Amino acid sequence: MRKILTILPFVLSIGLAFLPGMASAEEKVAASPTGTELAEKIVGTWELVSYKVEDKDTGKLIEAMGPTPRGRVIFTKDGWVAFNLEGSDRQPAKTEAERAELMKTLVAYIGRYRIEGDQWVTSVQTAWAPEWVGTEQRRTIKLDGDYADVVTPWRKMPNWDVGHLSHSVIRFKRAQ
Repeated sequence: MRKILTILPFVLSIGLAFLPGMASAEEKVAASPTGTELAEKIVGTWELVSYKVEDKDTGKLIEAMGPTPRGRVIFTKDGWVAFNLEGSDRQPAKTEAERAELMKTLVAYIGRYRIEGDQWVTSVQTAWAPEWVGTEQRRTIKLDGDYADVVTPWRKMPNWDVGHLSHSVIRFKRAQ
């Protein structure tokens, strides 16, 4: 009887692991691929679902790109990434001031990427913000089926929440 009681928690944990939909949020995050598996699974085109920015001091989430931003991130098998996000309802500029204002609703860069654990790191070669060229941009990425949740490190962005540390919380869905 003592042997049964000793192995019962183990047997139950194995049995529960096979019940669909029973994994906790922590187990799902832990199950997200990393390294080589992540590198293989992110290849393709991903469509922007949502884009929020969190202010580090206040914890406030803002829709920096408005309620319906558009965008794509494309990962190639040979290590290139093209990242383009734009704000809601962008209209063609009629003045230089309007053109400058459009820069606040754009994030775009291209470069070579590599995977390190649960992060993709881009060596930026071209970018909407010249200060990003020649830098490395690091993003943590968690895959959940056809969705990719991406979080940037805390940083000061040139186009919103100026002067404050913030990070982006971005959700993509694999494009069909």
